[in-house]
Amino acid sequence: MLTTEAIRLDLPHLVTALPGPKAQAAIARDHAVLSPSLTRAYPLVAARGQGAIIEDVDGNRFLDFNAGIAVTATGHCHPKVVKAIQEQAASLIHMAGTDFYYESMAELAGRLAAGAPGDSPKRVFFGNSGAEAVEGALKLARYHTGRDKFIAFLGAFHGRTVGALSLTGSKSVQKRKFSPLMPGVTHVPYPDVYRSGKSPEECVSGCLAYIERLFETILPAEEVAAIFVEPVQGEGGYLVPPPGFLAALQNLARKHGILMVADEVQCGMGRTGRMWASEHFEGFVPDIITSAKGLASGMPLSAIIARADVMQWKPGAHGSTYGGNPVAIASSLATLDLLESGLIANAEKIGRHILEQRLADWPRRFSCVGDVRGLGLMIGIEFVRDPHTRERAPEIRDAVERLAFERGLLVLGAGQNTIRLCPPLIITRDQADFAVDTLEECLKLAQRG
Repeated sequence: MLTTEAIRLDLPHLVTALPGPKAQAAIARDHAVLSPSLTRAYPLVAARGQGAIIEDVDGNRFLDFNAGIAVTATGHCHPKVVKAIQEQAASLIHMAGTDFYYESMAELAGRLAAGAPGDSPKRVFFGNSGAEAVEGALKLARYHTGRDKFIAFLGAFHGRTVGALSLTGSKSVQKRKFSPLMPGVTHVPYPDVYRSGKSPEECVSGCLAYIERLFETILPAEEVAAIFVEPVQGEGGYLVPPPGFLAALQNLARKHGILMVADEVQCGMGRTGRMWASEHFEGFVPDIITSAKGLASGMPLSAIIARADVMQWKPGAHGSTYGGNPVAIASSLATLDLLESGLIANAEKIGRHILEQRLADWPRRFSCVGDVRGLGLMIGIEFVRDPHTRERAPEIRDAVERLAFERGLLVLGAGQNTIRLCPPLIITRDQADFAVDTLEECLKLAQRG
């Protein structure tokens, strides 16, 4: 903890034991009335946020390397976003874009369509959440192709509604007791170079051969509407696919008339140092993109961005009461302005600093760090019990997460044994270095047991 004389507003400052008395009272009330299905990693009771700093109800300040799980891309309560929300809320909050028109909906849709990968014209549908965008993409793929089956990947997270959950392949607890889910989804292994121990080329060819074998045996290719893929897997452990994988997957899909859906709910909106994670992978141009999370800096908004010749469903085929709400749209337009005026470039610069200058040697220095990977400010640190067997070490990951919280740094896990770093895109080099220094201290303590 910093001394009073050295307090910096851009770094953590703890004034009570954690959780403090007000936080303890709030948690007790929460446990009495809220659904026990909610997962809380540690006892943070947020009261306010500014930039990359979260303050709890007891006045403790934390450095946020979660960004609301990659949501607050422009930081907490960015003045330009707050101003846009306040001004819009004072003039029109809701009228239902499904039935009426808002000028701002067309403005945002035009900007998203113009910036999406590929040269073909695009159309946009607005919803409220990532799961809703995925549900809409499922419907759109069925509508356009007349087919009813889908391919998704093990480790994927696409949402918790029934259709989206059917695609999800992350944790069994998310599906337990909810069957039957939507039929017709087949999961295949995501090419994980580190865990497989194979070369990138072997991973790519193995995954494609697996899918081709499915087509030859139990899954007729002509019945598959779409392949859903996260260009960088989120919940699966922040996995970056091998070079050439997404382009090869797309070529396979094209061969059989199958649509490619890029789920960019977590990895999109500048997080990887480009507006869309898909842009990192040469030769990959998805037919449909789903977006949410960072799209509106914390306001509920999602988008399906599709080739115009794919999004040709008739009036009434799909809708959303709140999708494209004027206040959420105003927040998103302000968010796009900020991303394009420097935050995407900052994500690329600071992410490169963290990965190349601060974390690159961790697998060599720490036997429990199996792999460090990522793009931009979407970075994963994988923990193992043994670097040779690569046996997962979720207990070390969990200890590091808890110890970091006790030191004022907010991080969360991804997959079974990975820490995810997904801070607001506004973070500074000083904040990045503080976070890495803190994680290193926590790692050393966790290793001692």
